[in-house]
This record gives sequence, structure tokens and C-alpha cells, in this order.
Amino acid sequence: MTSHEIRRTFLDYFTEHEHRLVASSPLVLPRDPTLLFANAGMNQFKDIFTGKDKRSYVRATTSQKCLRVSGKHNDLEMVGRTPRHHTFFEMLGNFSFGDYFKEEAVVFAWELLTEVFELPADRLWATVFGGTDELAADDEAYALWRDRIGLPEERILRLGEKDNFWRMGDTGPCGPCSELHFDMGPEWTSVEGTSNPETDERRFMEIWNLVFMQFNQRKDGDLVELPAKSVDTGMGLERLCAVLQGKYSNFDTDLFRPLIERTASLAGVTTGASDEIDFSLRVIADHARALCFLVADGVVPANDRRGYVLRRLLRRAIRHGRKLGFDAPFLHEVTPAVIDSLADIYPELLAAREAILEVGRREEQRFAETLTTGLSLFEEALSGLKDTGEDRPRVLPGDELFRLYDTYGFPLELARDVAEEHGVQLDEAGFEERMAQQRSRAQASWKGAAGNAEDEVYVELAKSHETEFLGYEQTRVVDAPVLALLRDGKLVERLEEGSEGEIVLAATPFYAESGGQLADTGFLAGPDGRAAVLDVRRPAGQLLIHRARMEQGSLAKGDAVLAEIDVIRRDAIRRNHTATHLLHAALREVVGTHVKQAGSLVAPDRLRFDFSHFSGLSDRAKADIESLVNRIVLEDLPVQTEESDIEQALSQGAMALFGEKYGDRVRLIRVGDFSLELCGGTHTTRTGEIGLIKLTDEHGIASGVRRVEAVSGASSLERFRQVHAIVRALEENLSVPGERVIEEVERRLGQLKEAQRALERQRLQAVQERLKQKAADPERVAGIGLLAERVDGLSPQEMRELADNLRGKLRSGVVVLGRAAGGKVSLLVAVTADLKQRVPARDLVKELGPMIGGGGGGRADMAEAGGKNEAGLDDALAAARGAVERFLEANTG
Repeated sequence: MTSHEIRRTFLDYFTEHEHRLVASSPLVLPRDPTLLFANAGMNQFKDIFTGKDKRSYVRATTSQKCLRVSGKHNDLEMVGRTPRHHTFFEMLGNFSFGDYFKEEAVVFAWELLTEVFELPADRLWATVFGGTDELAADDEAYALWRDRIGLPEERILRLGEKDNFWRMGDTGPCGPCSELHFDMGPEWTSVEGTSNPETDERRFMEIWNLVFMQFNQRKDGDLVELPAKSVDTGMGLERLCAVLQGKYSNFDTDLFRPLIERTASLAGVTTGASDEIDFSLRVIADHARALCFLVADGVVPANDRRGYVLRRLLRRAIRHGRKLGFDAPFLHEVTPAVIDSLADIYPELLAAREAILEVGRREEQRFAETLTTGLSLFEEALSGLKDTGEDRPRVLPGDELFRLYDTYGFPLELARDVAEEHGVQLDEAGFEERMAQQRSRAQASWKGAAGNAEDEVYVELAKSHETEFLGYEQTRVVDAPVLALLRDGKLVERLEEGSEGEIVLAATPFYAESGGQLADTGFLAGPDGRAAVLDVRRPAGQLLIHRARMEQGSLAKGDAVLAEIDVIRRDAIRRNHTATHLLHAALREVVGTHVKQAGSLVAPDRLRFDFSHFSGLSDRAKADIESLVNRIVLEDLPVQTEESDIEQALSQGAMALFGEKYGDRVRLIRVGDFSLELCGGTHTTRTGEIGLIKLTDEHGIASGVRRVEAVSGASSLERFRQVHAIVRALEENLSVPGERVIEEVERRLGQLKEAQRALERQRLQAVQERLKQKAADPERVAGIGLLAERVDGLSPQEMRELADNLRGKLRSGVVVLGRAAGGKVSLLVAVTADLKQRVPARDLVKELGPMIGGGGGGRADMAEAGGKNEAGLDDALAAARGAVERFLEANTG
């Protein structure tokens, strides 16, 4: 069976047994910011298992995209070294949410494997939980395998908690599990004595894990029975393919062979020629799959979190490509094999094809520069190590190794190779310590960003109070009861005139800041006073907090108030919010479906939209996006709002913002057939209400993240007026009509540049003449000539030519030239042929280089250094005399 047939057979079997076929969630889970990537089939159902969520079905089956590259599920270093470790893989699963339990799960598994897939029953083994002092053994599962299925007892093993008791985490649903193992054959035996799934992982391959979630682990460590016992199973497609296709290694299945053969063909190598070649081919095949699916889900290479994971995978693949002999980018020629083989199952691959190819190509080009720079710096670091004697090998400190890795992206793998060639050891323990420190800082930062723990007072208030939001339909609410008042974070009975505080209402029209949309402002009017609402937020549960300033009188707990928003401001925000949705859809249509939202701001006067993409937008792309969104505005399409359950919404293709918390019921904003997004914000009723949408800026804000800024409605009119005023001023000052302004500006700039160039040529000629005159009678140091001068304004090539010319005029001497431009500083040293041994240029420039904040090197007769410390340039030139004297004294021969 092909992998496509195997996947389809599995899913068809369970749909025929009344399981809902649920699409794979993205690798970046839209509802779970606690995970970098989906790493198991149950991730998208986690809230169902914990009881926080419910679906319209109680049975499900999936083929889930997974990536394991971090945390306890980190298989990266094993990829390519073993037959069945991967970064990206597909997890086949069937799930029961309080419906069937152990017996049905066992029967389903056995029937599918032995009757549908026709695996020989005598080669299947089962393991069950054998119990601990605190936990009873799973005798029920043991009995099911023995009595219901008919497995002989010698092929049912009772194993411990580590192998056969599954936990989601320190708390939450958990329970015993039962694993099915396939006997690959006695020829794969790797142990002496008893060979079984417990003792011989080489011969016996785990193919399916059936988890029986029947307990909930509490914070105090106690296990309590779940009211609804559930089933969560997982079977790796790659392993199942190996078994059904008669292969020992997953890499020999049809999921990987086309990639391996394509790479081997491009590299001109033969599979099976050596272990190292096969290792590199397997790594590239695995990482190419991960590349395709990550980019299709909107991840692009970056220096942190998900982007860093992708960059690491890419660079590991590129490094192995170098080992195979690739000097030029090659991944863009391998990845089409992934897309072609899986696009009919995962159409997002086809939609992101161009982005996938371009990301691979760009990262290879970038990494080529990193390798060149990194190798030079690494070898320089090695050459600086002191000789410790024959009995003690030189060791590169972990701090230096980490600096090269963290600053220049120099891979540890490559560091090992180069160090071995130089007979140097690496302080990997010190390196790992620095890595652990960095990870801790990153995790602390992420937890702080993602957590924003609410103050206890808000949590307590949310337990007994909630605010009904009426702002979708109403802009004012009459007689809204005041439930609570706070000042300086403490509950009070009254707010007096001139004070600021926080107000909790039973019902409100005020939208709380969320999803990038700013909060409404307005006023609250009670029987004894009036307050201006400055901000609104939702700190916990359904509790809305109105931050307000008492403008007159007072407000007391229990008062009934008129709550009214600033309608003009709300309307401007609505226009910009709907415009943001149109912009998102247009970006995906013009730039590619790999574009994913990475943040937004919806304010009354402007909007901005952050998105994942690997390069800046061309002028043509920006014009196309602008034309497209304004066409949708002119079509005056209806903006429809509907409620749906989260699963149904995502299955319709609704876009979800990563990190946003969505409940079981979600709000869908649909703009014709153009845009469909999950959103709790406020919107126009038709696109025509938005008015002109004008892009004002597009730029990068982080590696792999771009930002588009725009205005709409009245702000677009104001923008038009500003630009028109600028054009009118130019017309008057240049005395030309508007259509000739650009032409006239370019003509005058050209004249100005030519005049500047003429002045620059005169200045450079003066500098050169002055130095040539000095070369005729230079400063003398121990009998030789020395010229040490600043030559700002010269290009690097002009500086080299001048140094060479001056050196010829000195006959015997040293030339030291320095220049500063654009925040960069450079030094150039040239010596005459007779002094190359006594005053080597490369040694002199290395001594002077640190004074400009850098280093350098070169030949004995000419060398250069670069840095960024312009303040040290004059000091370096002044120090040249003393340095030359020391070199001459040290080399008197």
C-alpha cells in the first residue's frame, strides 16, 4: 500500500465507525499559545479532555501534522541517525470524548491492523500498565488483549509507569495506556537472552499507543476519577508505512524515497555508498518536509521562537548539503518533491509553493555568508588558544563557542568538525550552560508576555460578577447597575469628583481592548455625577473594567447609570477594523497564502497589520494590494456576522489569530467571498462605509515579520489633503505644474549631485597631492619613512590605490591610512618590500585594529582592519609610530 492509501484506509475505517473526520490543525495551534508547535494528535482536543470545551460530536479521527523539535519531545539530534526519528511527522488517531472506552478502543485497533491492513497477528505484541505502589495495574486492558482479542499471555507485557501511564502534564487528564508493537523479525534481534518489546527496541517497533484517560491529576498530586472517561490514540503514519511496505527504516518508504533520490541525484552521490552520505540524505529529506509545512503555516526564519526553529532546521539541512558537495543553493530543487507528493492531501503546500522555494533559497544564501564569516572567526579563536602541552589538549571555552553560535549563527555541529581538524576540544558543557541560561530568559520573557496574570482582586470579582456586552447592537445602555468600584486596585463604595478609578457595570456598550482593537471611550452618567470613560479592558473571565475619571459629582456602588460611547470614534475604529480584514485577505491573495497575521492595531485614526513574510513588498505588490482592497470597498459588499462553534468555523477556512483565546462559540466576520475571520471586534455593515483605504508605509519590524500601515475614511481624506498641500508648495517653489514636479526635482538633484562630485574630486585631488608631497619628505622612525594620515572621503579602492602609490614614493617605509564613513571605520597598512619581514603589515594592523573596535588581517605587504569606533581612529594613527618602532627593535636582523 502507498502512504496515501494507508492514510485514507485508516481515516475511512474510523469514519465508517461513526467518527467525525476532523482536519489537521495547523502546526502553529491557533488556540494554544503554550505550545510552539502541535506535537501530538490530541493537541487540538486538549480543552475537550480537560472539560473546558465541548463539540457536537463524541468520536473523532484525524491525521495530524506534528513537529517535535523542543521540550521533552525533541527528536532533532536523532534525526537521520536512527530509522524512525523525525522532526515533522503525521500522527493518525482516533478519539472518544466520554463515549466508548477500553474495550472498543482495543477492538478497533486489532481489527484495523489484522483484518483491514492484514498484519500477521502472530507478530503483534501488547503492553499494558503493570501498576505501582500507588496505582493499580490495568488488569482490564490485560484481560481484553488476552480474552477478547486472544493474544497469548507471553505476548502481553506489564510495564511500569514510565512506559505505560500517560500524563498530559503535572496536572490534568491522565491514565494508563496500552501500546502495540510489531516484531520486525528475529534477524533484527539486538540483545542476548529474552528479546521482547521491553528489552529489544531494535527488533520490536511501537506502532500504536492507546491512552485510556480516566483520571484527573490535581495540584496536590491526588488522582480523581474523571466523570467522562475518554480515549486518545496515536499511530505514526511513517512507522505504519514502514511495516506495511516491508521496510525496516521509515526513510525507505515512499514518504521519503523520492526526496532522498532527488537529493542524491542533484549531489551526484549514490545512496548506500557510505553511512555518512546516507545520514546527510536522511537529514535533508526530513528537514525539507518540515520546511514545507512550517512555511505553509506562516512560519519564516527568524532569530527567536518558531522562526528560530525553522532557521535551525534549514541550517542543519544546508550543512549536510555542504557535506554532500553542494556549493550553491539546492533546497529549492528538493522541496518540490515534498509539495508534489503531499499537495493533494495538504493543499496549503501548493498555495505556499513559491514562498517555500524562496525561503529555502534566501536562507541558503544568507547562511553561506554566515559560514564564511563564522569559519574565519572560529579559526581565529582557535589560533588564539595557548598551547597547553602534549598531555593537555587545547580547549575552546564555552563562552567563546556560545558567542560564535549566538552572534554569528555558527552551528555547534560545524564547530565540532573544525575543532577536530585542529586538534582542539570544545567546552560543550560551558556552551550548554550558556544555552540553558538563554532559554530560561526566553521562557521567562514568553511567560510574562503570554501570562499577564490578573490581580487577585479582579479574579475574585470575576467569580461573582460578569458584564454583559451589548455594544454590537447598542451604543448606549440606560440604567446599567454599578456592580463594583475600585480605586488604586482596592474596592471602594464611592468615587468622588476629580478622582480616577475603575467601574464594573452589569451591562455595557463599551468594547474592551482586544485583538488589536482599541477600547471605546465615552461617558457614564449617574444620579449624582458624570464620569469620562478613558479605557476598557477585560482582566478576568467576563468581567469588564471601565477606567474612568469623575468629571463632576460622585458615583456610588449600586447606582444605575447611562453608559454611552463616543459614536464618532467608534465608527472610525469600525472602518479601520473591517479595512484590516480586507488588507489581510488581499495580502494572502497578492503575496501568498503563507502570510499569517502576527499582530495588529485598530485605532480611530489609523490601522497597522503585522504579518509573516520573508522580504519587503515590491511597489507593484503594494499597488496591487491597495487596488484590490479599494475594489472591494467600491463593490459595497455586506459585512456579515454569524456565530459558530470553533471547529466548524476553522473547517470553513476562517482565519484565526495565534495567541487569541477563543471559546467554544466564536464570532465569524464574513465579507462576501473575499474574507472570513474569527473576530470579536466591531465592524461596518457594508464595505462601502469604509471609504478610501490608503497604504502609508510597509517595513520590517523583526526577522520574518513585516508591517503595513494604512488609513481609511476621514483619515484618508486628511492624508490626501496633506499630500496635495506638499505638491502645491513644490509647484510654487519650483515654478512648474504638478505633472512636472518629479521631473524638475530630479533635474535639480542631478545638478546638485554633479556639483558635489566636482567638489569631492577637487578635495580628493588636494588630499592626494598633499600626501604625495609629504611622501617626498616623510616622518622618520629609526631611519625609515612613516606616513600615518586620515583620508576620509576616499572609497576603499581609492585608499588602496593611494597607499600603493605612496609606498612606491617612500622607497623604504610604512604607510598607515584611516577613514571613517557611515559609522564604519577602516585602517590600511602598506609596507615596502624591504620591510615585510621586520614590520609585517598584517601584524601591525592587528595591533592597531582594536583601537577602532575591530580586527583585521591580510598579507605581509598590505593589510586592512575594520571597526565601528570612530573616536579611536586618530589614536590608532598616532599609535602607529610607537608600534613601528617596537617592530623594528624586535626584528633588528
